[in-house]
Amino acid sequence: MTASAVEIQASTLAGYADASRLRQVQDRDWVLDQVTGAPGTLIDLGSGIGQLLQAALERFPTLRHAVGLERSEHRIAEAAERLRPYGERVALHRADLTAPEPLPFRAEVITQTSVLHWLYPDEERIFAWAGAHLAPGGRFLLTTYHPARDEHGLGGEDELVRDALVALGTPYDEVPGTFARGGVLPIATRTRTVEDLAALIGPHLAVAGELERDAVVTVDSAEQYEHFHAATFGDYYSRLVPEDRRAAFFRAVGESAWRRQRERGHVSHMVVRLWTLTSR
Repeated sequence: MTASAVEIQASTLAGYADASRLRQVQDRDWVLDQVTGAPGTLIDLGSGIGQLLQAALERFPTLRHAVGLERSEHRIAEAAERLRPYGERVALHRADLTAPEPLPFRAEVITQTSVLHWLYPDEERIFAWAGAHLAPGGRFLLTTYHPARDEHGLGGEDELVRDALVALGTPYDEVPGTFARGGVLPIATRTRTVEDLAALIGPHLAVAGELERDAVVTVDSAEQYEHFHAATFGDYYSRLVPEDRRAAFFRAVGESAWRRQRERGHVSHMVVRLWTLTSR
């Protein structure tokens, strides 16, 4: 059986530059607006295809070292091509952010946008790492998403996946069990509450500032969201269905999003928090 184009996209996390316009572009600009002074070194944790690093290099001519840590080799390859014009000002490292290797320098700015929930339940390790790698007076700028969750811990993207599973024949009440049997922890469960995060941050960093906004996702078609889901979540959710039904699963996610767009005027909305963290 030949994999569909969207299945191939999900396996390689391709197409993120287009997909990120639905959500992450606003985070990138919001975060960089908080950078003050003339930073010489910036580390982006979960640097993806290098969009934040590129924006920072353009904004801050003083930036001599723009460093990205990223797990996906596909995204590192895309980032390397994107950032090639900046030459030796850029360094990209393949890294597992649940246990990142130490770097031999400190940074005035460390950033992490829309990544922390993927580190569950080991988020505290990145706070310890950041505390050890901030230069005196430096800032760790972190965004976290906080979707509403139901009694089963499902919310945000989990809701669209539930719609898709139901469309493919799973009874609604059996969806939480399907997640559990498939070893897929709901994203809304992975995303800790503000209070829980503050408790994890506290031993390592001080909270110097907090901002919030409502992130609203809208789409122009079911196909657009289908590709957004594949580029953003890869095959995290699609493993809940047999291999021969995965193309249908991605289509059903897109159809759920488009139905919500038509009925509500948006696909989803949730609170995003921007934390400004400093050394203790």
